[in-house]
Amino acid sequence: MSRIGKKPVPLPKGVTANVDGKTVRVKGPKGELSLRLVDEVEASIGDDGITVSPREGAERGRQMWGLSRTLVNNLVVGVTQGFSQRMEINGVGYRAAVQGKNLNLQLGFSHDVSYPIPTGINIVAEKPTALTISGIDKQLVGQVAAEIRGYRPPEPYKGKGVKYAEEHIRRKEGKKK
Repeated sequence: MSRIGKKPVPLPKGVTANVDGKTVRVKGPKGELSLRLVDEVEASIGDDGITVSPREGAERGRQMWGLSRTLVNNLVVGVTQGFSQRMEINGVGYRAAVQGKNLNLQLGFSHDVSYPIPTGINIVAEKPTALTISGIDKQLVGQVAAEIRGYRPPEPYKGKGVKYAEEHIRRKEGKKK
């Protein structure tokens, strides 16, 4: 049995939720998000919030129960607080700048990398070597951060590249004489 799935998702003040068949819509101060649940899981709104439960006799429903509850919780957290991901750029001459709807990255290639910023995502370059990616959709924030990191992942010898701020790079020792 899912321990996470048993807890209802509380709805804070200023947040409204609507369950229409398989679709859960949550509207809050930062925006509106929706999620389509799998067929084996159903959601309902009660006094204590949104309750997610598996359908009777569906084994996959029990498997997807906790995941579905967490995804609904991410909707509620997203429309109230939002999500953010901090990134660091290490390397001589490596830097980033936001220019309009594009993120310009100089990562040691012969050309600059131009990343178009998706709608619903806000990227701020606090310093040329520090980025903050924020938005209300947790999946989209993580996907954008992973795509930016994918242009130049950190290497283990000097640690050059784009990394998450909380990420620790395991360093290797170089060649010996």
